[in-house]
Amino acid sequence: MAEETTARTRVERDSLGELNVPAEAYYGVQTMRAHHNFPISDLRFPRRFIRALGEIKGAAAQVNSDLGLIDSHLADAIVAAATEVADGKLDDEFILDIFQTGSGTSTNMNANEVIASRANEILGKERNSTTPVHKNDHVNAGQSSNDVIPTAIHLSALAAIVEDLLPALDRLHASLLAKSEEFMPIIKTGRTHLQDATPIRLGQEFLGYAGQIERGKDRARVAINELREVALGGTAVGTGINTHPEFSKRVCALISKQSGVEIVESTNHFQAQSTLDGVVAASGALKTIAVSLLKIANDIRWLGSGPRAGIGELELPAVQPGSSIMPGKVNPVIAESVAMVCAQVIGNDVTINIAGQSGNFELNVMMPVASYNLLQSIELLATSCSNFAEQCIDGLTATTRGPEMVEKGLMIGTALAPIVGYDAAAAIAKEAAKSGRTIREVAREQTDLSDEELDRVLDPSQMTEPGTTLAAGG
Repeated sequence: MAEETTARTRVERDSLGELNVPAEAYYGVQTMRAHHNFPISDLRFPRRFIRALGEIKGAAAQVNSDLGLIDSHLADAIVAAATEVADGKLDDEFILDIFQTGSGTSTNMNANEVIASRANEILGKERNSTTPVHKNDHVNAGQSSNDVIPTAIHLSALAAIVEDLLPALDRLHASLLAKSEEFMPIIKTGRTHLQDATPIRLGQEFLGYAGQIERGKDRARVAINELREVALGGTAVGTGINTHPEFSKRVCALISKQSGVEIVESTNHFQAQSTLDGVVAASGALKTIAVSLLKIANDIRWLGSGPRAGIGELELPAVQPGSSIMPGKVNPVIAESVAMVCAQVIGNDVTINIAGQSGNFELNVMMPVASYNLLQSIELLATSCSNFAEQCIDGLTATTRGPEMVEKGLMIGTALAPIVGYDAAAAIAKEAAKSGRTIREVAREQTDLSDEELDRVLDPSQMTEPGTTLAAGG
């Protein structure tokens, strides 16, 4: 308990000695010491992580009360204080840098001190009192930083995926499907190796994009499955020392009921605390979603390039002026923002992979930075998917450029190959390219096919569905 108080600070003691703590702070000496030790960055644990900590501490107090390990009146005060933490009412009290002790012990103690102090205040004691609720003996009962922090990582990431990312992916998927249907009548020249290929429907291209996001949703669900299993109950090294055998199972059930996000106790606590394998796997799923988004964003940018000197098959919504020097220029800024998000998520995955390799013996020691990057990736993907759909995809319109180029395309000659043979079709394509004429014009000279047969064989719409070209040429 504080022994000296000035207008601005109070003095608290721990095993290392005395330290000044802001007089009105709910946190205490261990938080303050960590604050002094890690003046590294302005990065802090995000709101969702603090919410998860509050949910874990509140559920733990309730279960410890039910098990007869904490007096009910103390547990009620802890639950009330933890709920305030979960609801964001005490966020200013969480002052510690992400780059801190690798187990996240500093932040776990930050939560313990804040909740204990607030619980004592609820019980009519001074804000900075250490009795009757004690930060270790009561708020941290049955727990260790080594199982609480990885559990908070999983719980917060699960909530972010379920509440934010999956709905955003649903939104983008629906937008791409709607454009696919709208653009299905439009036939254009396909491209492989950035070169002309056989015709494709613009709607089929967008059906491909929608398919990527549909599978992205499946990958997000894989991430959910990886994160459902939590470390809580293993305490220090996975053996569960100083915890009731029913504690973790009961806490997980209570959190699942209260939060709507299902978590379960790990079947192997030794792997749950010594690794971040589930986080690494979840991040891999997020990275794959980012790679899919990057392909879509880049295609949209290319298809909208121009408007006169580029591909120009799409017209993107004009959301802002594009240049400080070139009047009238409009840039694909929404797609560009998506691309930058994807780059960040891919970089975050690299950090998480390195963090995952830092499980030395019984504990991983890069949990805070892994948590920060995982939650940032989920948030960035969710917000950018929604924004991409709303401010870009929904407003896309097709130009006439794609259909106008189909007849001039050389690769429609592919449909001649089953009829005149590959070599003859290649010779027709080469002559058309050399002379600047169309495939139709050269084929009329070099084959015995009638105009009616050429119309049937070189019908672009027949080239966009499996088997129809062979039927047309038969």
